[in-house]
Amino acid sequence: MANKEMREPTFMVLAALANGPKHGYALIKEADELSHGRVQLKVGTLYAALERLQTEGLVAISGEEIVDGRRRRYFCILEEGSSQLEAEITRMEQYAREARLRIRPAIAFTMLAPARGLAH
Repeated sequence: MANKEMREPTFMVLAALANGPKHGYALIKEADELSHGRVQLKVGTLYAALERLQTEGLVAISGEEIVDGRRRRYFCILEEGSSQLEAEITRMEQYAREARLRIRPAIAFTMLAPARGLAH
């Protein structure tokens, strides 16, 4: 996945795990907070993603406990997951820099264009 764009839910799960292990509900809440409500993970989507990320060696189960009679599983990001998260952040920053470079000349041109039109 090093050069392939990471899907937004995957990015949010890895970002949520970057500062420590979390259980499923905490991951859903943190993804919602990190994305300012844009990414609202459903339970099925989250656990399918976590299973895939475990298979890919990006996350692991770090512990389990029983809370109110229900099993709560905690997940942590692994070194490879951190590396891929960092690579995705770098990729997104590069795209944002390129977009800013293209927007600034366009804004300057737009601001000058009306003045040029009046001069004729």
